[in-house]
Order: sequence, then structure tokens, then C-alpha cells
Amino acid sequence: MKARNLFNTIAKKAAAATGSPWTFLAAVAIVVIWGITGPVFGFNDTWQLVINTGTTIITFLMVFLIQHTQNADTAAMQIKLDELIRATAEANNELLDLEELDEARLEEIRAEYEQMAREAGDALARVRACHAARRDDEAI
Repeated sequence: MKARNLFNTIAKKAAAATGSPWTFLAAVAIVVIWGITGPVFGFNDTWQLVINTGTTIITFLMVFLIQHTQNADTAAMQIKLDELIRATAEANNELLDLEELDEARLEEIRAEYEQMAREAGDALARVRACHAARRDDEAI
């Protein structure tokens, strides 16, 4: 469990650091310096290999870091949404574990909510038409 906590701590700090404007500027500076040194090294294979290897390694590691932080963020958001659904009296509690359902059931629920949205839109259109008719009657 200690290794997991250590990884979480390192991942959070690394994500915060790599997401900062200063890190972006440092990366741009490295690329600019690398580009400027091209003529010094005659644009040789080693010169190209330095940037290719560096960016490949960083990209490889960042994939795992980004996935870890997204997983944590998604889990936290899901818990918050579940609590909002649970705390709302009119909410459909079936939606609490929506992310665990198979695609067929998700499609059924999506279709139900699309139908509800259409009905709500139709009801709103009727209310607006009624209000418009009243205004027209009052104007006469």
C-alpha cells in the first residue's frame, strides 16, 4: 500500500508540474536550444537521436501519468454525481451505477432520456405558444 501512496503522491506532483506554463516554456526552450545546436553538430544522426529519444521516453511516461490522473478525476467525479443523484428526491436511483451497465442497457436508458427531452421540448413549445397567444390577445 505504501508503494501506491508513493505513486499517487509522485503522480499528483508530476501532473501539477507538467501542467504548468513554466514547464511548457522549459520544453519550448529545450526544443529551441536543440534546434540552434543543429548546425554545430552538422544536423547529424546523434543530434536527431537526442530529441527523438527524449521525446519518446517523455511521451511514453506521460501516457501513464495522464491515465492515472484521469482515472482518479473520473472516480471522484462519479462519486460526486452519485451523491447528487442519491440526494435528489426525484432522481432515478437506477442511474447511480450507470457506468457499470452494459451497452445495450445504456442505449435503452439514453433512448428513454432522449424521449423525455423531446417531451419537455414539446411542452416548452406549447407554453411559449400559449404565452405568445396571451400577449397577442392583450395587445388587441
